Amino acid sequence: MEGRDPGWLRRHQTLLQRFLSTSILVNVVHHMRKADLLSAQEAGLIQKMGSLKDKVHLLVELLSVTDPHGAALQAYLQGSHLTEFNLITVHDSVVRPYKDALLQRLKEDDNSSLQVAGNSNSTLLLIECVSDLQQREHDLVQVSVNRGAGPLHGRVLGLDKLITPLTRVSTAPRVTLTIGVAGSGKSRMVRRFIQLWSASQIYPELSLAIPIACWELSSFDRLSVERLLRLYVPYDNVDVIIFNESCKVLLILDGLEEFRQSLDFADAPPTSDPRREIPVSDLIANIVRGNLLPGATLWLLSRPGTGAKVPAGLVDRVTEAPSPSQTNTPEDVSSQVWTYLNSQKPLLILSSVPAVCHIIITTLSRLLKLESDATPLPRTLTEVYAHYCWPHLSGSEAPSGGIRKPLSTLGRLAFYSLLRRRYTFSETELRTYGVDVPPQGGTLGCRILQRRQSWSSDSMAWQFTHTSVQEFMGALFYYVSLRRGMFDLFSESAVSWPRIGFHSHYRSALQKTNQSDAAAQGNLDLFMRFLSGLLSPAAGTLLGGSLGVVHEEQVTQRTTATTLLQNAVTGTAGDAVSMRSVAMVTCLAELQQGEWLRSVEDDLINCSLRGKLKGGVCAVLAYLLQVSDACTEETQLSNCLDSSSLKRLLPQLLYCSKLRMENNEFKEGTMELLGSLLSAKECHIQMLSLADDSISSKGIKPLSRALLVNRTLTSLDLRGNNIGAKGAKTLCEALKMNQVLVSVNLQNNHIEDEGARALAEVLQSNRKLTTLNVQKNESEVNHLGDLGTVALAQALMVNHILHRLSLQSNSVSDRGIKALSHALQSNRGLSCLNLTANLLHDEGVTAIAEAMRVNRAITSLHLQWNFIKAGAAKALAQSLMSNTCIQLLDLQENALGDNGVIALACALRSNSSLIGCVLHTLDLRGNSIGMEGAKAFSSSLKNNRSLRSLNLQENSLGMDGAIFIATALRGNHQLTYINLQGNGIGESGAKVVSDAIKAGAPDCVVDI
Repeated sequence: MEGRDPGWLRRHQTLLQRFLSTSILVNVVHHMRKADLLSAQEAGLIQKMGSLKDKVHLLVELLSVTDPHGAALQAYLQGSHLTEFNLITVHDSVVRPYKDALLQRLKEDDNSSLQVAGNSNSTLLLIECVSDLQQREHDLVQVSVNRGAGPLHGRVLGLDKLITPLTRVSTAPRVTLTIGVAGSGKSRMVRRFIQLWSASQIYPELSLAIPIACWELSSFDRLSVERLLRLYVPYDNVDVIIFNESCKVLLILDGLEEFRQSLDFADAPPTSDPRREIPVSDLIANIVRGNLLPGATLWLLSRPGTGAKVPAGLVDRVTEAPSPSQTNTPEDVSSQVWTYLNSQKPLLILSSVPAVCHIIITTLSRLLKLESDATPLPRTLTEVYAHYCWPHLSGSEAPSGGIRKPLSTLGRLAFYSLLRRRYTFSETELRTYGVDVPPQGGTLGCRILQRRQSWSSDSMAWQFTHTSVQEFMGALFYYVSLRRGMFDLFSESAVSWPRIGFHSHYRSALQKTNQSDAAAQGNLDLFMRFLSGLLSPAAGTLLGGSLGVVHEEQVTQRTTATTLLQNAVTGTAGDAVSMRSVAMVTCLAELQQGEWLRSVEDDLINCSLRGKLKGGVCAVLAYLLQVSDACTEETQLSNCLDSSSLKRLLPQLLYCSKLRMENNEFKEGTMELLGSLLSAKECHIQMLSLADDSISSKGIKPLSRALLVNRTLTSLDLRGNNIGAKGAKTLCEALKMNQVLVSVNLQNNHIEDEGARALAEVLQSNRKLTTLNVQKNESEVNHLGDLGTVALAQALMVNHILHRLSLQSNSVSDRGIKALSHALQSNRGLSCLNLTANLLHDEGVTAIAEAMRVNRAITSLHLQWNFIKAGAAKALAQSLMSNTCIQLLDLQENALGDNGVIALACALRSNSSLIGCVLHTLDLRGNSIGMEGAKAFSSSLKNNRSLRSLNLQENSLGMDGAIFIATALRGNHQLTYINLQGNGIGESGAKVVSDAIKAGAPDCVVDI
């Protein structure tokens, strides 16, 4: 029957499986046997089941027959295991209505601005810890420094894996910390988690997930754990679940920075009494420590600076809200907007923050729809925010004085709350500042304020749509007030010395920004950027009339601010460039005083910075490292650095990903600085080129020490230095331990055979290195030569990771090449081998050809300038008959002659496997090929369909030979490039041959 009661057993089957322990199950089975509700055979079947869950399942199935309502089991559990009985009985009566209430709360929350600004992803990035940059700097400074990219070593972690063990042998985290800049979508992530959990889509084993927005607790001076939990889970018997070790409870604390009192883990007095009421900050500290609710799992979310204050020893897992890539942007954003943003790198970088992206895109989209030449598109962040807020400050029908009231209310609220680091406001606080609650439609407040709904009650709070909007409004309030202010505006009610005039107030703001307490987390950096940006010509045009600031006053203010900012930048010229100095340069850019910046950028692009990195130029350069197009792909600092300039730039170079510092004559002291750069925890450098920097064996030591700890560098270019065999051995000791580098270039470093042997030892243990360049390591009497090649060959017998090896110009003869050829017969990793300009002769190349008969890994083989004659060419031709892997064969500048080329042509013609797009590039430049060789090639080209590029430059084909080639191409439609230059064809002949080739193969590029 439809309405039939399934019975107590069936209703509570899942809970019985969750909460009955092995020992209780044994007792239950024994009792049921005594009560004749289970037979001995049935008890045996239960015992044989694998998991505890399966055993309980079978028990329920068997008892459903003999005791359908479970009366006997209820009576036994109630009498012998009361705690478990109560838990099984009341669990769902608490959890189900609680989940329904959460889903209803999510449904009712129609805060559209939060929906727009949030991050729609359900993934986080697993990171090691909060970085020093994140601890020190303003959120948007962090974003700018990293060019909008996320952490280097972040591992994607879905919400369904957030609080679970990552491996079979690891344990689930008790405390998980999620950091993210303001507007990155942390609260939206919490909402998504609660939505999925309440709908039973994730963590079915979780009894309660309790979300707490930290701003909600600001109205309480003191709280106990019991009272806190009653606020959020107001159900009878909730204590049975929360304080039972068998139940998994997740406590979510969203927005640690919202507490009125900062968290103090060092001095908070410990307590384990759940009924004792203590200050809220102490309560949270004790919960995180595990003194209170030790069995609960915690998920803490905050901005990075506050998250860093949670002791690392208490945090088991750290995650970060990811930056959305441009591919994840809303589909309704026009390509015109993104095209413009790509031309304004500072705005594009900040668009990696979802909430800021919403502001920028909304503003640009509206302005582009206007199609008005009178309103140019904004180029700075200040202009964007002015356009974003301004339509609500002065509409076409509003008088110019309409701006005064919102600035005196919302602006004052924004400024003084910013100084107190307050970002969420109660209705009482808003009314204290004269702000209408709720804001009326069409007003500025309606545009830039958003409502936040409590999880625990119907109470609400308000905040600006993003902290940057609060900082903009605070800067606008300060700018308007300083024109008439007679006292220090940073003191809202305190008495201060008189402060009159723009110069005095602007200098005061500059000093406050750089003071240690404000600079600790760059609290006023963005405020100062906006304040400076309000003085720009564009902002003056937009806002000046309504603010009552005439053009002459604007020019005077701009000149004063520019002078103060430039003095602030140049005043620290001898010190390492700090983020404060870069922030001042950012203010100059926002002020649109860019002559200095453009001059330095031109020198950066033209590589003409040598001798100019003095004064404030290093600070300007540090700013350009973040925003200049010239540094998008790589940072080029060649031929311009010395020890002092490198020392000043060092803190900013940490955040470059590809750094090219060539031809700088680095001495030992400078190399110590570079070593410290690569050793730093914050180092982002992935590619580093130190070519031609006069690095000696002593200079390589600090670099080698750094490679022992560095975890980011994947490519190191040391070509053209003088590290010698001793330096190579030092470097190799580090390479044995380093498991990050994949490419090392030691070209032209005089490493000799001793250095090669050290590299061979590296290849026997290192499993990351894929590219090794040791070409041109000759000196007057010593070279890498055969001894080094033999050592490397032995290493290649066991190393199958190395992909590219260059031994060019190392005087390798047949002795060394025979050892290498032997290794190649078993090596499965090497795909590119460069033996250009050695002493192989026919004997050495014949050995290579033997290896190529069985080698199936090498796709690119360079044998240029090796004195190869026809005999060796025939051996190579024989190997090509069976080799199906070689795609590029470089034989230029040898002496193959017609006989050698005829043999190669025969191989191309007869090897059917080569038709399947295998050998696509063949270089036979400078091989004394005449008409007979050309004739043979002509025949092979008619059949071969794999060759794409053929170089026959500087041979002796003559007109007849070229005609043979051209005729053959009428039947070959795969060749895309052919070079016939330097073959004595002549101008008239060249035209005939070129026309013939193009007629037969119109897509083929001909150099003739």
